Formats: sequence, C-alpha cells, structure tokens
Amino acid sequence: MAFYGTRESFDITHLTIVIELSKYERKKKMTEFTSAQIRAARALLGWTQPELAAAAKLSVPTVRRMESERGPSASTPANVDAVRRALERAGVVFLEAGQNVLGGVGVRLSK
Repeated sequence: MAFYGTRESFDITHLTIVIELSKYERKKKMTEFTSAQIRAARALLGWTQPELAAAAKLSVPTVRRMESERGPSASTPANVDAVRRALERAGVVFLEAGQNVLGGVGVRLSK
C-alpha cells in the first residue's frame, strides 16, 4: 500500500518515509543567503543588476527584488540557486556567519 502527497510535503512508499523541505523550511534556509551578500558579490565583480540577471538567466526585476529588504526569500528557490551559481561561477565565495573569526555572513573572491 502506498500513499502519495505533494513533493513539497511528503512521500510514503512501502513504509519508507521520505520527507522533503516544506516551503517554510526552504524560505528559512534561503535567509542564510542575504540580499547584502548578493549586492556585495555584485560589487566585487563590478557587475550591474542587468549583468547579474543575464548571467543568472533571470529578469532584472527578479534580481532587484532579491537585493531588496525582502531578500532572497522574496524569490523562488530556483531563482536563488541561479543567482548563487552565476556569482560562484564568476569567482565569488559565500562565507557563513562565524566562518571568519570576527564576522557574520560575507563574500570574497576566489580568483
């Protein structure tokens, strides 16, 4: 006997339970990647919002929204991943809180 839910909630198949991140948990996780980090990464690269949008294959309003006060949680997980991948391909390294001795979240260049 198998029960199926949405991919956003759960799947139960032959008594094997697979739990995926709920929308709330995904948004909570996305807050680890901040709008300030996006703006700082873009500044390190000397990119404009249109250049980041082109590199991430997104619209400029989407990038603008992610850089606003609302931050990445105002966008979809796929868009957040696209921005992060584009910046990382360009040489940006994202730092988590506590990764540096004296700081919170941040960015640096790897190249």
